Amino acid sequence: MPEFPEKGETPLDYCRRLARDKARKIHSEMPDCFVLGADTIVVADSQILEKPRDCDDAVRMLRMLSGKSHEVSTGVCLIGPDGEDAFEDVDSETTQVTFSEMSEAEIRSYVASGEPMDRAGSYAIQGNASRWARSIRGCYFNVVGLPVPLVYRMLRKRGAIG
Repeated sequence: MPEFPEKGETPLDYCRRLARDKARKIHSEMPDCFVLGADTIVVADSQILEKPRDCDDAVRMLRMLSGKSHEVSTGVCLIGPDGEDAFEDVDSETTQVTFSEMSEAEIRSYVASGEPMDRAGSYAIQGNASRWARSIRGCYFNVVGLPVPLVYRMLRKRGAIG
């Protein structure tokens, strides 16, 4: 299913909506369960960078990130089991990441490794891209793809965990 921001939708609202849509789809098939949906995007120069379409797109994105700061946002939706206490909570986490300069050869070599191809913003902070992460302000796990402390707080608030 193609994912595109709606007209006038902010990047943060966009990733929250995608997380909610994913959670609702699974919840419709498993209404007696807690369901968690999440979606991560990268925003650089006011552009949303999702998963690259191909190698050229990955190179383009990495050039945009080289030597600059960007934001990584993850929308999270927790839906509780149907019934009297049913609920739907949506929240998000945003982390600022600053990359050092990457040479064209480094970018192309990284893309050739295949690691960036299924990653928002064309990189995996927990992988080989860690060498360019000059600073991270906020939740590291958010950049990996799931803000674990936020999810824990959401689950605890709703009694899904002790």
